[in-house]
Amino acid sequence: MSSWLPTLTTATPEEGYDLAVKLARVAIKLTQPDAEARDRMRPEYAEDADALIAVSQVVATHFATVAAANGYWRDTP
Repeated sequence: MSSWLPTLTTATPEEGYDLAVKLARVAIKLTQPDAEARDRMRPEYAEDADALIAVSQVVATHFATVAAANGYWRDTP
């Protein structure tokens, strides 16, 4: 079985952000594996500002992790 996450290394911050979003989405799928249940709940949180802010916070945390793993995309001296 191949890993869905072979590395946290990305070439650019944009790729790192995309990976952060993927990490958040995979966590949701692992937490609630029933796609129909996720679809039923989507309208509830889609109109909930607090839920949307919480999602943004989760992605930001993942992005910070990916950024740190990539040395903040800076060359080391």
